[in-house]
Amino acid sequence: MTSMLMEAVKIELGATERWPDNVKLYQQYQVEQITFPDYAACLSVKTFLHMCGLQFTTELKVNAEEMSPSGRVPFIQLGPFLVSEMEPIIACVKTRGFQLCSELTDIHKSEMKAYMALIGNTLVNAEHYLAWFNKDVFDEVTKPRYGSMYPWPLDGILPYMKQREVRKRLASLEWTEKSFEEVCEEVLTCCQALSERLDKQDYFFGKKPTELDAMVFGHLFTLLTTDLPNREFALIIQKFDNLVNFCQRIDQKYYKNLNNDY
Repeated sequence: MTSMLMEAVKIELGATERWPDNVKLYQQYQVEQITFPDYAACLSVKTFLHMCGLQFTTELKVNAEEMSPSGRVPFIQLGPFLVSEMEPIIACVKTRGFQLCSELTDIHKSEMKAYMALIGNTLVNAEHYLAWFNKDVFDEVTKPRYGSMYPWPLDGILPYMKQREVRKRLASLEWTEKSFEEVCEEVLTCCQALSERLDKQDYFFGKKPTELDAMVFGHLFTLLTTDLPNREFALIIQKFDNLVNFCQRIDQKYYKNLNNDY
């Protein structure tokens, strides 16, 4: 389905300008509503677009999930097309001639995709585990934020409906069988692999950022800076100085120096 959509985008957009000036990125309300796993996903895509030098505006919508073609945020509106989640958005941007990893060898491109899959299979699942199944985080942060924009009794019902949805997905991946300590071990192993790959470089594949850099920043920066009652994931990341320094460099270059919104 994704490949068919990309082909349609190529045909429709082939004769138009490379990047319109009215591209919109949709997400939930950032201050009041968005959960930190969704924030990490949105920040990854925003960082990718900033790294490509592409202009867009952020549209905050209460029902952003329902508007999304996949039911997940973020999604972008590019002409008549709605494209959601990072991998399809990267593919869509590529049809416009923008690809951060274009100078990498085929071997390095495969390696980059493997690390991105590692993040998707580990950090993303761990974020949802922490947000929805750690009692303190769910009760104090996730539940009130997810239900904040809805009237009673929906503000209480919808978070539990979402929790069941997340549980079903994580159960299919056997993540609901893990203890919190085992999830922390998964996060530690993932961070070790990323730290070893980054080593002393500015970026994961040399002197220029790739899609992997955007994804790593989005997830690690979110975990480092989000105020949660359980900070175990942040403490794990802080064990790796080069990952922390990496996040600080990306933050300084693409947000603080350019006055971009997170």
